[in-house]
Amino acid sequence: MSVINFLGDAWYVRVDEGEPHADALRIASALGRLVKDRQPEGNVVIGYDSRPLNAAIALEMGEVVASYGIKVRVSDVHCPASVLNEAVRRDREAVVGVMLTAGNRPADYFGVRICMADGSAATSSDTDLLESYIVPELPMSRGEVELIDLVSRYLEEVSSLVDDEVIRAQSPLVVCDPMYGAQTSIARRLMSSLGARVVEIHADDAEDFGGIHPMVAEPWIDDCEQAVTANGASYGIALDGAGERIALVDEHGNYVNPHKTLSLIMEYLVKVRGLTGRLAAPVFVSSIVRRQAERLGLPLTVTPIGYAWMREEVATGDVVCAGDAVGGVCVPQLGYERDSLAAATLLMDIFARDGRPVSQIVADLDTRLGRMEYGRKEVRLGPGEAQMLRVALPGVNPPEVAGVAVESVSHPAGCLRLGLAGGSWVLVAPSPAAPSALVVAEAPTRGLRDALLAGASSLARSPLG
Repeated sequence: MSVINFLGDAWYVRVDEGEPHADALRIASALGRLVKDRQPEGNVVIGYDSRPLNAAIALEMGEVVASYGIKVRVSDVHCPASVLNEAVRRDREAVVGVMLTAGNRPADYFGVRICMADGSAATSSDTDLLESYIVPELPMSRGEVELIDLVSRYLEEVSSLVDDEVIRAQSPLVVCDPMYGAQTSIARRLMSSLGARVVEIHADDAEDFGGIHPMVAEPWIDDCEQAVTANGASYGIALDGAGERIALVDEHGNYVNPHKTLSLIMEYLVKVRGLTGRLAAPVFVSSIVRRQAERLGLPLTVTPIGYAWMREEVATGDVVCAGDAVGGVCVPQLGYERDSLAAATLLMDIFARDGRPVSQIVADLDTRLGRMEYGRKEVRLGPGEAQMLRVALPGVNPPEVAGVAVESVSHPAGCLRLGLAGGSWVLVAPSPAAPSALVVAEAPTRGLRDALLAGASSLARSPLG
């Protein structure tokens, strides 16, 4: 028997190190008993990504939950997390959603994520309660479930965000890379319906995902970059495994960093859609985004690391958009979670309205906001080093880093942020649980950025040095 411990809204396991089928049924049984005890009139909605076993496991999980007298609806095809979240939020009788996905992990992982009635991710207290209902025995009873189309209505809602005639008039050639994930065929369907000519890659039945991680970062988007140049495409869009994050590639096959992508979407929402309100972003967000927010008159709410903090800000109702600084964008009109399909739709409208090549649009952004080189890395620490960093960091006030004088020091949300001359800055953020730290640096040149990253890494390993 495996011990099932959720981390926030999610539980993951390597297929060869556990019993994902049996464990999924135990989770389903616990969920059925929990809903029966607390909200027996409520519905449960289940979705799943494109991993080979997930469709069959989702159906059987639904049958287990239904055996407790609970009405269960299961998606009739694989779908992104955003589709499930919106279906739960839209269904007034739904009390919980279950998404079978391992997100941006490799093909040999299995995962279960839980969302609540408003479509937002379950909190640790929610999943702690669910864990308390999990028992060692496998459930034997089965009930009947309803298969439903979750995708079509969602795509209609996303499409309504833009005027497809503008895109159709341009008829851009777009490389779509779903990375074998939950958007496979769905992103292509959306883009085609908006008037784009689409070249889809990484959409076959490769059980090992062709060796890639469905993560929208280099080197995993290399194939998308190459496909853009090979096909002479207008641009490329890669979407991660669960449908939360996006990567943009210009017509020359160059990766556009996510801070610039977010800045383009911010400007569109304010200047084209006429929206007003705040921007929510994590403490390690780029100066580019901060400058864009100031330029557009958007108050910036900086949150601790972790999307749960941004979700709380979105829930207040006055947020124009939220960006996690690594490719995830939330459009509150469609829900509280990051949504790569919505972000892709807005980008298509942005480029069609502008009419210029993507590289020129991005170059203009550099002219307006200033060019900055951004970098981040995870520093592995020994257990003693990690504990020392957590204890010592609130009192650290270094006069310089990598030979550059420090002009300002702050300690936001348990991190250390150092402001340097010329708009450069450094962030050191210890992991709350793992023996590691996130270090981030931004500077006008790559050489200085890399020097600052090295200096920040040394500081993380020896904060009192």
